[in-house]
Amino acid sequence: MLSIVTLIGLGLTIVTAIPVILQLRGHPRGLYILFFTEMWERFSYYGMRGLLIVYMTQHFMFEDSFASGQYGAFISLAYLLPLIGGLLADRFLGTRKAVGLGALLLVAGHLTMALEQPPAREQLIYEGREYAFVSEGQQNRYKVRIAVDGAAYDIGPAPEGGIAIKDLPEGASLPPVLKRGEFERVVTGRDPFYVSAFYVALALIALGIGFLKSNISTIVGQLYEQGDPRRDSGFTLYYFGINVGALWSTILCSAMAFEFGWGAGFGLAGIGMLAGYAVFRLGKPWLGGRGEPPDPERLARPILGSLNQERLIYLLVLLSIPLVWLMVQRQAVVNSLLIAAACLVLAYFFHYIVTKATRVEAHRLLLAFVLICGSTAFWTFYELIGTSLNQFAERNTQLPSDGFLTVTSSQVQGLVSAYLLVLAPIMAALWTALARRNREPNDPLKFGMAMIHLGLGFLLLVWGAQFADADYKVPLAFLAGLYLLHTIGELMLSPVGLSAMTKLAPTTLAATVMATWFLGSSASSALGAQIAKLTAMETVGGAVLDPAQALQTYVTIFRNVGLGALALGAVLALSSPWLGKLAHKGE
Repeated sequence: MLSIVTLIGLGLTIVTAIPVILQLRGHPRGLYILFFTEMWERFSYYGMRGLLIVYMTQHFMFEDSFASGQYGAFISLAYLLPLIGGLLADRFLGTRKAVGLGALLLVAGHLTMALEQPPAREQLIYEGREYAFVSEGQQNRYKVRIAVDGAAYDIGPAPEGGIAIKDLPEGASLPPVLKRGEFERVVTGRDPFYVSAFYVALALIALGIGFLKSNISTIVGQLYEQGDPRRDSGFTLYYFGINVGALWSTILCSAMAFEFGWGAGFGLAGIGMLAGYAVFRLGKPWLGGRGEPPDPERLARPILGSLNQERLIYLLVLLSIPLVWLMVQRQAVVNSLLIAAACLVLAYFFHYIVTKATRVEAHRLLLAFVLICGSTAFWTFYELIGTSLNQFAERNTQLPSDGFLTVTSSQVQGLVSAYLLVLAPIMAALWTALARRNREPNDPLKFGMAMIHLGLGFLLLVWGAQFADADYKVPLAFLAGLYLLHTIGELMLSPVGLSAMTKLAPTTLAATVMATWFLGSSASSALGAQIAKLTAMETVGGAVLDPAQALQTYVTIFRNVGLGALALGAVLALSSPWLGKLAHKGE
């Protein structure tokens, strides 16, 4: 498992941790606990996410389009449920108890993902006879051949569609070219029990994120008083902790999956989340009473026998698991829920603005809504990292594969986290320095710059496609450049957006507004899944049959995405002087 990726990750972690530790000393002690809790939670999440789309296409042999839709439904649901988790935290549980509940659900979900069946198999049927597709390797080293008369042969696309079998000897029971319509392909060995367990795991993870994600960010905001200049840098340092976990999860979970099987990679993610739960429980005193229930007496008051309000909520969460299990398998239902939730949130926001908000609160909520829309557009394109960009790394990127120099396609996603480890402390210091000089860009301008960087990243990769080799694989440097530009954009938007939500939201609406931020992320996952479907390719035995067509498809979609992101970024940047006034900074 020792590789150049591991050594680089270790070096980056050690070097970048020093300034972070120095900066953390100037922040509330509770930030330490939330820093390490979220670090382990993101270790579990990104370890699972980095493997998910590849696991579905190579292990279960789901078609590209189905896998992308399933991925989108899961991520959408995972970011839709924080709306419920935030509301329950605001009104009943408090954010601390909600985070603890979410952590336990995540542990259960990731460990359930570790249940592994033998891989599904695909067979070709020609004139009544069955021929097995034989696979070997994993991720970008995954290869598929066809077994004919006791030997295995490489396959490729036929000139007019269908399958061409390479180096097939004369007299073989299959012809060297199989045209469309002359054969059938059937997937076998997909055990219904393990498929159901897979969806149970996704349901538990989605519920866990629903209770943990928005609420732990809310506690971070509660550590700082209104107007505290450390708030933005505190969120950026918190974001650094997220990416320590994300970096090591992409390195270790991917390596474990490759060396010991998918179950080992997913199981390691579960162990990481268990460590996060332990840190959060042990660190409760350092939170200084923040995140406690709004009415502890009412929460503990018995309703029926020993069943009080808190236990009733936990019971209802357990009873909701079968419902979430059904929903995570139905993308159309999730999309309908997204639309309904968006309408309800809009109605609630405007009702609050009209009936309860002061003029300043109303303006701030309107700005929060604009920023949420901007983040939704950003994450729609950015979330392709888990689908189309992950598959681009697997299928059309030159990756070293020589012992110590080996890099897997899932590990490439770790570039984002590596960049963040280097850039997050720099950005935190930059925002603080600019704020002291009253020259810090306002939040809408930061969002516009983020979108422009996102678009430039996609266009860089499109330009790099002309340097593809004979196997239609693009040099890794161009994908690395895309992730660098996307990372700069992410740092301009994500920690800034999290901080903005806590600054713009009235106290009584804090967790709900933060949950709405993640509702935007949910919508972006659904939209991103539709874009990913446009890059879906025909696969045989879980492998792409025509890499040339795959490269051309990716280039076309990424060019359109890049140009769209540039246009949206320009609109936000040009509107920033007017939008910035809605924050009523200093009031």
